[in-house]
Amino acid sequence: MAITAERIGQVLPARLAGQVEISRCRRLTAGASADTWRVQATLDGQPQDWILRLDAGAEDLGMAPGKTWEARAQQAAGEAGCPVARVVTILSGQEGLGEGYLMEALPGESLPPVLLKDDRYRPARDDFCQQAAQALAAIHRTPPAVLDGLPVQDALTQVEQLYAMHQDYGEALPVFSLVYGWLKANAPECASPALVHGDFRLGNFLITDNGLRGVLDWELTHLGDPMEDLGWLCVNAWRFGRRHLPVAGIDSREALYLAYQAATGITVDPLHARYWELLGTFKWGVICQYQAYSYLRGHVPSLERAAIGRRVAETEYDMLTCLQDLTELNHAP
Repeated sequence: MAITAERIGQVLPARLAGQVEISRCRRLTAGASADTWRVQATLDGQPQDWILRLDAGAEDLGMAPGKTWEARAQQAAGEAGCPVARVVTILSGQEGLGEGYLMEALPGESLPPVLLKDDRYRPARDDFCQQAAQALAAIHRTPPAVLDGLPVQDALTQVEQLYAMHQDYGEALPVFSLVYGWLKANAPECASPALVHGDFRLGNFLITDNGLRGVLDWELTHLGDPMEDLGWLCVNAWRFGRRHLPVAGIDSREALYLAYQAATGITVDPLHARYWELLGTFKWGVICQYQAYSYLRGHVPSLERAAIGRRVAETEYDMLTCLQDLTELNHAP
């Protein structure tokens, strides 16, 4: 059944305690993983501004645990102190809208070009490493027991899964094979899995004049190595042209590592974090291939996906750069 504003207006009031009147409901995106709507309403006469995220029902990377887990992880991280939108209700799918959840809309800007260039956000950029580290500290101290059943994805699991996807596309790219071998041989153990956001990067943050207001898009959340989130934040694709500033095009790795240590008491091993930066770059390369082949195989008729596929060559360069840096770090006195 196609999701419409009328259907949402019929279902949501029955899910919420109190008198609900929906005044406006409009689709924001209908991507591969989430069908997102903005819902304006009143609850017992009080104005409400909500975001509804529904499973889009399309093919995905096979790494997303589903919208129910996404909502539960967001809730748990919020209770641990991470800035997130409050989840209002979780939909099981039996309501006729599919799996999803309703949350409060938060103020803030998420577009990287605006956040990186607008002087209005200069104070937020100055505080970014500290606030990002504090958010990560809250995510990583979330008790795993409250998310019992959330998949564990350690380094080796992800490396094997990603390389299998790469091989499925039928492109024998030597850089991917080289990096796969290195990542497999050097995969760190994950003795105590923690909650991992999985897509902690610029573009998934809501930022105001006062700094980080909300961490968005928990669709790749899982249990695993906390260093994964630090490494992903430093992947070159999320620097938006500012290669010399590894942390989201804003600051240095050293600043992030020190801020994380201050927030958690855990000293970051640069080799460990940089391993995940390489794995993150490898992952982004496979995702670029996935986007291209979603188009080429007729799954999603999107020219944007086809265009993203052209970025595979960028990731090959970035992987070789990361591998060289890791080699130099490993042999440093």
